[in-house]
Amino acid sequence: MATDLDRLTQSLARNLKRWRGERHLTLDALAARSGVSRGMIIQIEQARTNPSVGTTVKLADALGVSITTLLDQEQSTRVQLVPKEQTVRMWSTEAGSRTTLLVGAQGPGPVELWDWRIAPGDVSASDPHPAGTLELLTVTAGELSLVVDGEEFTVPAGASATFEANVPHTYRNDGEQAVEMTMAVVVPPAH
Repeated sequence: MATDLDRLTQSLARNLKRWRGERHLTLDALAARSGVSRGMIIQIEQARTNPSVGTTVKLADALGVSITTLLDQEQSTRVQLVPKEQTVRMWSTEAGSRTTLLVGAQGPGPVELWDWRIAPGDVSASDPHPAGTLELLTVTAGELSLVVDGEEFTVPAGASATFEANVPHTYRNDGEQAVEMTMAVVVPPAH
């Protein structure tokens, strides 16, 4: 019986091959564009590895698609309902922090909706995304320390923030209560 991770690995392998082909990218071209090694891309396309969130994000960004598009099973209806049990846990820590990709769409450019929980003391750092990428977030519990290109911002519960995510950025919880937030990521279309 296939596990959720097995199905996820298979979907990623199939969809990465498909989108690389549709973009007419060789393995070397995708490696250069994404910063992910050719060998790693081969392993992913052959479903021999389950890459990190960072690697998956780099590949999605390089292809100009959402992470959801890379991970999802085939979509063929106008409305896509995603039951809670089909959301994708992308990152977690022993302290209880986690990110869950709730849903995504492929419009002019990828759009993703995320659910985050960051335990006290935990940190999640992100590499820069392609130019034009926007992140929008709203904090529903706790107080988020948001660091964008070295500048720190405090985002308390009930507040929201948006920023261009083409620079290094970090989500950190310096408080004693878990930070809970919802985030949308809007990526410009690939050229």
